[in-house]
Amino acid sequence: MRHLLRTADLDPTELRELLDLSAAFRANPDLRPRALAGRTVVLYFTKPSTRTRLSTCAAVARLGGQAVIVGPAELQLGRGETIADTARVISRFASALVVRTFADADVQELAAHASIPIVNALTDGHHPLQSLADLMTLEQHCGPVDTLRVAWIGDGNNVAHSLMEAVALAGGTLMVGVPEGYGPDPAVLADARAIAARTGATIEVVHDPVEAVEGAHAVVTDVWLSMGDPDDQKARRLRDLAPFQVNADLLAHAREDVRFLHCLPAHRGEEVTAEVIDGPRSVVFDQAENRLHTVAAVLATLTSR
Repeated sequence: MRHLLRTADLDPTELRELLDLSAAFRANPDLRPRALAGRTVVLYFTKPSTRTRLSTCAAVARLGGQAVIVGPAELQLGRGETIADTARVISRFASALVVRTFADADVQELAAHASIPIVNALTDGHHPLQSLADLMTLEQHCGPVDTLRVAWIGDGNNVAHSLMEAVALAGGTLMVGVPEGYGPDPAVLADARAIAARTGATIEVVHDPVEAVEGAHAVVTDVWLSMGDPDDQKARRLRDLAPFQVNADLLAHAREDVRFLHCLPAHRGEEVTAEVIDGPRSVVFDQAENRLHTVAAVLATLTSR
């Protein structure tokens, strides 16, 4: 693993090592206080962020390094400098580049020309850092992922893509419950199923939310309206996704000890009710905290190679 552009860049052993190191960082935040001593990590964000920005900055600090946050207005990318030249220049100054942007092609091009690790902190197609925190949270509250039945409910978006790949690598079962027309990208689904065939995992897509959550140890969702969604599609999306709201009635079909996950920010009253996300089955703030431990594990691992 030289870069982390999508969760499928990992193999099962690398995933296990990252999860174990993440748990070690949770138990001992000062585990590797000099891993990035005297070194810089650049964060290039073209989208707003709370958890990703703050968790990455905190992780760099705990590893002894310095985080530098920049956006298009601070770099010559905004004035036409090429992605390739930007990657080469940042590689001379920093030990890693964490990128939150739109097109997956942009992080792929950065990785092609950089001599330092590139970490995808969210693109239109993938959110690998979130998937690591999701699996860490599942293991924290539900047990080994290869023993779990997990349900994704809502839109088959970038977060769903990375969760499919992560559960496939871990050997678990993921039921992806989406309305017709809102399924995951067929190519990503095919990749996840190819991984699942090697690990013994199960990745299924269904169009009935009750079928998806039946017997689930955990139910995961995300917002229905994402950054960049056209205004003229919002009313249609809200209407189409309404039957896939995670509420008490839907969770009644899962296990009695089911846990609820959401990457946040949440829109209470849309994809989830306040009763669920603020209730005793919700582990969303442990999940948010685990973003810190998992990104620390990723940076410590990538920069040590």
